[in-house]
Amino acid sequence: MAETTVKAGRPRPVHRNIHVSQIIGYRLPPAGIVSILHRISGAIMFLLLPFIVWLFDTSLSSEISYETFTSAFVAGIGFVPGWFVKLVALALIWAYLLHFIAGVRHLWMDMTHAVSKEAGHNSALVTLGLSTVLTLALMGKLFGWY
Repeated sequence: MAETTVKAGRPRPVHRNIHVSQIIGYRLPPAGIVSILHRISGAIMFLLLPFIVWLFDTSLSSEISYETFTSAFVAGIGFVPGWFVKLVALALIWAYLLHFIAGVRHLWMDMTHAVSKEAGHNSALVTLGLSTVLTLALMGKLFGWY
């Protein structure tokens, strides 16, 4: 039972909130990490939506624009170097994969009522592992390692 203090004749619970200085040392469970990363990946995809639309439009408009699309990853776009364009594309790849897999995880947990601590822990580890492996595989393709 929670500790209580007496103030004005009524017992009140003592809240043990974490202080800002303790955030770095706090260990989140994998499900908490996936939850936070799911929100971050959604924000990244939303903020980079104009870049996504430009990539899609440039890659499909014509053969000449497709050449512009492919050269953006080598020569860059304006003052932005090609390696930075690749890093932004890699961030989009990671964000999409993690967001998609975490969304499927949430749907699976909702449909099967798998809301136990163990199921949440295991599915969060699968989400993190699968999104990392797929991102690394696509990173190799993006950077021309195979």
